[in-house]
Amino acid sequence: MAKQKKRYRIKKLAVFEAFLILLLIAGILWVLLFRDGGLLNKKEPEAEPVLADITADIPHETQVVTTPQPTTETTTEPKMYSEYHSDDMPESTLKTENFVTRNGYSFYTENGKVTSIAGIDISEFQGDIDWDMVKAAGIDFAMIRVGARTYGTGEIVMDSRFGENLEAADKAGIKTGVYFFSQAISEEEAIEEASAVIMAIAPYNITYPVVFDWELVEEDQARTDYVTPEELADYSLTFCRCIKEAGYTPMIYQNKGTVIYRLDIPKLKDYDFWLAEYDDKPTYRYKYEMWQYTGDGVVPGVKTPVDLNISFKDYGADSTTETTTESTDTAEETDTYGDSEYSDDYYNEYE
Repeated sequence: MAKQKKRYRIKKLAVFEAFLILLLIAGILWVLLFRDGGLLNKKEPEAEPVLADITADIPHETQVVTTPQPTTETTTEPKMYSEYHSDDMPESTLKTENFVTRNGYSFYTENGKVTSIAGIDISEFQGDIDWDMVKAAGIDFAMIRVGARTYGTGEIVMDSRFGENLEAADKAGIKTGVYFFSQAISEEEAIEEASAVIMAIAPYNITYPVVFDWELVEEDQARTDYVTPEELADYSLTFCRCIKEAGYTPMIYQNKGTVIYRLDIPKLKDYDFWLAEYDDKPTYRYKYEMWQYTGDGVVPGVKTPVDLNISFKDYGADSTTETTTESTDTAEETDTYGDSEYSDDYYNEYE
């Protein structure tokens, strides 16, 4: 009896297992044949979307445009940068091929002779200067800072060493001019600056120009940030007229970028120009009388890096013998440039 019950249980378990196996097989067949993607239920792959499909529902005026369109949009910001030029502006007649650089010094030559005059410009930041050594090094003129107007408060501050530098340079036989760092924002301030300079230099022997040096302040906000090119030209004119009336030779200093884009230069064509362009050869197209070509010059007698310049006009010469490299090519006339007689070391090395 016990054996019969045992055989019955085994038979019942075998039937149950067979049922499970059939159920599993049925599930596998359903997946393979009927489920999405199965052998009997395949679908065609969807096409990749195209730009026309993506923008089909977008109104026409806002559809994506794949080519740039012209715009007539205008700005309300003040016009600060614009190239100024004039057909009647006198252009420079200096020849690029006549500029020569040797041992860090640049000069201008004509007919194989140096016709430019070597100079430096300095301020109190150069400290103590041995002007006799500077003269012996071949420097014939110096442009000395008289003072500056601060770009924040607008206060006029005189250079602490301008007097001693003017006296010592003159004693060493170096001809001198001066410059004032302006941050004028009105013609009244330009007059104030010119008056301060005229009073300060009255006791000294000034033979080179008195210069209006107005510069952009790049590293900070300044009271001059929104001075327009037309206004800057007016301030320059006002300063120069005051200097001329006082009996000095006025001049305007600017770097090439500022004079082209931030100064209405045609207004100033009657005044001499001092160009700052740091390169082996200047590329400025209009007439200029002096060129500042580096701010890292090395000159015996000056302990710090110093600005180096050349002048194409001997402002210290008598009016009867004054000449410029732009108007002469003769050997006799080139002898009127400077006091060095081309005997200085760096001139000799060139020749």
